[in-house]
Amino acid sequence: MPYLVLFLAVAAETVGTTALQASQQFTRVGPSALVVVAYAISFFLLGWVLKFMPVGIAYAIWSGLGILLIALIGRLVFAQRLDAPALLGMAMILSGILVIHLFSQTAPH
Repeated sequence: MPYLVLFLAVAAETVGTTALQASQQFTRVGPSALVVVAYAISFFLLGWVLKFMPVGIAYAIWSGLGILLIALIGRLVFAQRLDAPALLGMAMILSGILVIHLFSQTAPH
């Protein structure tokens, strides 16, 4: 259950960050309001997850998956391209998340 809630927190954070881009520096009311609501939901859910897993593990997964999803949305929705070093760095982030999940005794399984 903590992983499901963590993934929901990541999804809310991803929605908030996408809305942040769409808000055009908070000049559009709808996307700006969505930023606030989505981030509030994300932090609330992340806070709940911290009852069940260490903050370092939860935050590593939350931020790492958020980075990957936002990069994908940036490419698909906003036509933002990443160069090879950026893609390599993101692959390393994904590798780190997998190592934590698969091998760490600190992460709940």
